Parts: sequence; C-alpha cells; structure tokens
Amino acid sequence: MMKKWKQPAVVIVGLSMILSAGTPVFAQGKQEQSSPISFFKPGDWNYPGSSSPVIHNGTPRSAGLYPEALNSIDTTMNKAMETKMFPGGVVLIARKGAIAKWDAYGYASRYTDDQYTELEHPVPMRKDTIFDLASISKIFTTTAAMKLYEQGKFQLDDPVYKYIPEFKENGKEKVTIRQLLTHTSGFEPFIPVYKMGTNREDRLHIILTYPLKNAPGTTYTYSDLNMITLGVLVERLSGKRLDEYVKEVITGPLKMKDTMYNPPAYLKPRIAATEYEPYINRGMVWGEVHDENAWSLDGVAGHAGVFSSAHDLAVFAHMFLQDGKYGHTRILKPSTVKLLEENQLPQFPSDSHGLGWELDQGWYMDALSDPATLGHTGFTGTTMVVSPKNQTIVLTLTNRVHPTRTMPSINPVRRDVARAAADAIPVSLPNQEKAWFAGYGDKVSRPLVYALNKPASKVSFETWFEIEKGSDNGTVEASADGVNWKKTASSFTGKSNGWKMQTTALPAGTQFVRFLYTTDASVNGRGWYIKDVKAQDALGKGIAKKVTDSQWTKRNH
Repeated sequence: MMKKWKQPAVVIVGLSMILSAGTPVFAQGKQEQSSPISFFKPGDWNYPGSSSPVIHNGTPRSAGLYPEALNSIDTTMNKAMETKMFPGGVVLIARKGAIAKWDAYGYASRYTDDQYTELEHPVPMRKDTIFDLASISKIFTTTAAMKLYEQGKFQLDDPVYKYIPEFKENGKEKVTIRQLLTHTSGFEPFIPVYKMGTNREDRLHIILTYPLKNAPGTTYTYSDLNMITLGVLVERLSGKRLDEYVKEVITGPLKMKDTMYNPPAYLKPRIAATEYEPYINRGMVWGEVHDENAWSLDGVAGHAGVFSSAHDLAVFAHMFLQDGKYGHTRILKPSTVKLLEENQLPQFPSDSHGLGWELDQGWYMDALSDPATLGHTGFTGTTMVVSPKNQTIVLTLTNRVHPTRTMPSINPVRRDVARAAADAIPVSLPNQEKAWFAGYGDKVSRPLVYALNKPASKVSFETWFEIEKGSDNGTVEASADGVNWKKTASSFTGKSNGWKMQTTALPAGTQFVRFLYTTDASVNGRGWYIKDVKAQDALGKGIAKKVTDSQWTKRNH
C-alpha cells in the first residue's frame, strides 16, 4: 500500500509547521486530531469569521474545519492507488485562505512503459510536484481573454470573425465569443489536428476554418476547438503569444512561479509523468504537455498546456474567491468575476456553465455542488473545485494517465475528496447539542425509527438538509406495527437554508415513526440532520419514545 511519502530524518508535525510557499516540503505528520466543536464559537458554523486576502499555511482548526473528515481522504487516496487508478497525487484543501490539508501520495513517476515496468528509482510525489493541468488550462485562457474584455477589446456577443477573419469560413459567421466560452458554438468535440498540417500556424488555420457540426447556440458540446480559438483571439488582440500574455497578466502578478507552459528541462524531476505514447514516437511523456493537439501546437494552446503546482493553483483559485484580487494585486474587476460565475446556459440545465467555468457539476463536486460552485477537470487526472458559498477550495491533482489512459476512471475519487471537504464544514448546532445525521452513500436507504409507547397524532422535529434535489429524498413515514409503512405529507429534497421546525400529522393508530433517507446512484449533498423529535397524542400531550432501528449517527457538528 502506498502511504504518504515521508523522507527519513525530516519530521513535520501538523500543517501549522509547513514551510512557506515556494519551499520544497518533503514530509508531513498526521493531521491533528481534536475533539469536535471545541475550536468553534458556539452557534457559529462559519468560524473563522473573515477570509484572508492570501492563501496561507494553516490547520483544520484555523480553517474552521473538522480534521476527522479531512483525514478520511488519506484512505480514499491510498485505496485508489492500490487499485491502480493512479500512481500518486496531491490534495490541497483551503477554506477562507487557510490551508487545512495539503498532502502528497505515491509517486510522481513510477513506470517506464505502458506494461507497468517499474523505474529503477521511482520518483516520490511531493507537495510541490508540478502537474500537467490539461483542460484546467481553459480557465487561464478564459481569464486572459477577460483581461482583454475589461480593456474594451471586444464584447461577449461580438462575432468571432470580427477579430479572426478566416473564422468566417464554412458558415461560422454567427458564432460569438460568448459561445466559445460556453461551448455552444456548434463545434464538434475534437479533431486530431496533431495528424494534420506541419507546424503551429498550419494547424491553427485548420481549426479556425473547420466547419461546425451544429448551428450556433442550439446545443452544448464541450469542445477543445472553442478554447483553441479563444486562445487565438487572445493572441490576435494582445499581440503576444498566449503563454507570454498569461504570464504578463496572471501568473507574473500573482507570483505563480510554478505555473507555465513548456516547463524547462531542469524542472523535470518535480513534474508528474503522464502517458507512454509510442504511437506518435513520444515514449513516456514527462515534462512535456500530454495533450497531443497542444503538443503539436508547440505546447501553447487555449485548451491545454498549463503546468502548475497545488499551491500555485490555490493562489489562482483564491483570487476568484476574493472577487478578482489576491492580496494587494488585482487581476480582474469584481464585475468581471461575477460575469464569469453567472450561469450562462439556463436552457441546458444539466450543463450549467459560466464563462469558461463549469458550474454545479455533482459528478466531481459532489456535496460541494451548488449553483454557484465553480470547477473544472483535466484529462490527466486534475480537478479544481471552488465554492464561493463555503469559501472553500478543493484541489485533487493526480497523474492518472501514467502510464496509460486506460486506467480506471478517477471520478469516484474526485467525488469522495470533495465530499470529505464538504463534510468537514460544520453545520450549526446551538449549545453543542447533538443531532441525528443520515450519512452519505450511493443507492442507500437509511432508516431512523422511533417506537412510541402509545398512538400519536403528530410528530415535530427540527431539520437541516442539503440533499441532491429531485434525486435524493428524505421522507417521514408512519406505521401501526413497525412493518407496514405509509408516507406522510413531509418529504425533503433540495436545501433547507438553515434549521427549520417541522410538524407532521400522523394517521390514526401510528405507533412508529420512520425518517427514511434514500439516494440515487451518484452525487450526495451535505446530508440530512434531525433533532428534537417530539411526538404528541390527539390532546397535545407528549408521548414517550425510543429509537428501535437506526442506520444514522449522532453528531455535534
């Protein structure tokens, strides 16, 4: 089993002792354990009360998170490596600027070929390992484009051909810049441009003049061609190659020294290896962009090509949580950030999308998914989730295509890490009292059953829930014998927006009350909580009760 790598003779206990950003860190002790609730202000789940303007080393306590939930991520990552989902990874979780968890697992480079032949000296993953971000690069291209938007260089609904004349070919005169940013241009998902043309200029011309598959605005089709075109737009309007402009307006001002296109050779030992690609005579890809099309475009393209470390990517993400500003450095205006985060595609409800950013995608955001939650994934095994509501950043960076892209999907890991981060965020419980919690899981049916010592006419309780709307449900059911159940008028899905008092009428003869939580095959919300359950008879008198069946747990957070 691959555990978190620890270099001999280096001992670091707790995240509070992590070295400053930019300094290599080779080991980390176990996350601190503590009794729940003791480090929160009673009744204030949002402690600490203010967000830091910069990312900084912290602990679960300083981030206002529960260590126990975050510690479960270690098990998730180690099990994934045991089943060969990926050789290694780095997880970073920050809330309100405080890094609550930052750990490295397994190996950055382990194999020499796609037959899993091991290197003589495998390279351990480090917390400062640099990853090929793959499609997360699209957010850098988007941000660069929006800098030009702020300068008045274009309007979102301008036709693309206004700035790239050759784009007008093959019936694309109606495609707008907004449609590129939201994948509604009508392009098909992919073409193997690396097999076409002879140089970057030839291949970009092929993409820019390529015909559409669908009429603009009629479909949502995630396509690299949109962002490659957007990258060309940035180059035409800025007068600089995309990598130069991104460094000038984003990574340079933010001092993201580990973030770049085409990393220099001396950084190779710090870079996670990707795929063995003999079919295009590349061998093991390590230190060069994995994406074949980006590689054929000299490593600089709008859809892929950016390399970065977890800390650098956290800085970039935190800038968005701070309305476009990081410390004293402003990258985007607050109004621009708001525009980026707004759902541009209400007509495609399952494909919520801001400008560049994906929104509310439970398949990898899980319990952090929300209409305002931003994110993106990368084919190489990278994931970024940014929750403005919870001021939380979750980065799960892996080398899942090393040594081959045929390895199992890492979506379950993406979900589990996001779910653990969400579970670490406390739910307000005044006076540190306890509540029943239905837990998480796919395809579950979890009962909490109360037996009453005489028939009841109503039951009251307080409830808090964030349940995947329409797919997962909480219901209150009644029974006279504890075997045959009837649903009452009370059912719950979606979000309660805080604790709510609920009173439910019960059919005559009810002597058992069941709270039943059911889920579908994927995606959980932050869950369902119940407390202060009270049963009454027809005269309003209280009825004694006891729990006779429970698959729920009691929590004070």
